[in-house]
Amino acid sequence: MALPNIFRKKSIEEKGKKVETERKEKSRQEKKEKKEAETTRISKKTVKKVSEIASRVLAAPHVTEKATELISKNQYVFKVFQKANKIEIKKAIEEIYGVDVLKVRIIRIPRKPRRMGRISGWRKGYKKAIVKIKEGQKIEILSR
Repeated sequence: MALPNIFRKKSIEEKGKKVETERKEKSRQEKKEKKEAETTRISKKTVKKVSEIASRVLAAPHVTEKATELISKNQYVFKVFQKANKIEIKKAIEEIYGVDVLKVRIIRIPRKPRRMGRISGWRKGYKKAIVKIKEGQKIEILSR
């Protein structure tokens, strides 16, 4: 009388094969999950870097008569923070406004002494950047 295969003892080889296939499947799933996690991390990091750079570099657009005249020559003026350099300014403007920056010029405005009667003090100095962009592109500084 033969016993059904259910009650038959499995050989060591059969058990080993089954365990190996399970391990391979688990490792494949883990690799897929790691790849997915890395891609999401990378995309989050790039977004974070862009916003961090822009917030550390650009303070505000500088709106004056001269600045509005420069718009006709595809040049825009921005107030920037003191430690910002030309490369950072270029990257920040390209990322925020989606334009091609051709040239960046930086001007450092020194602080100036001011008086109110016998009280003396200083007006803050600042740094501004004149950015030239590619022909045909525009930056909307003031929404109309």
